[in-house]
Amino acid sequence: MVVLGLLLLAATGAFIGLLIAANLSGGPDYGVTVLGNHIVTLNSLAIFLAGIALTLIIGLGAALIMAGSTRARRRRLSVR
Repeated sequence: MVVLGLLLLAATGAFIGLLIAANLSGGPDYGVTVLGNHIVTLNSLAIFLAGIALTLIIGLGAALIMAGSTRARRRRLSVR
């Protein structure tokens, strides 16, 4: 579970980093490109909602890491 959580956090962080680095131009509508490919054109509300979705994914990854480490700690204590 810990590895899955770390993988989820790393993938989401890399995606957010690529989005920020490639899309620094402003305007009423933003064309989102990742690695040179145009994905979609978003307005401000859609970008805000996408940020909320990415935050929820990061929270899920952190919860997986916490649950996995708690489970491993309980298992270690029961083995002793």
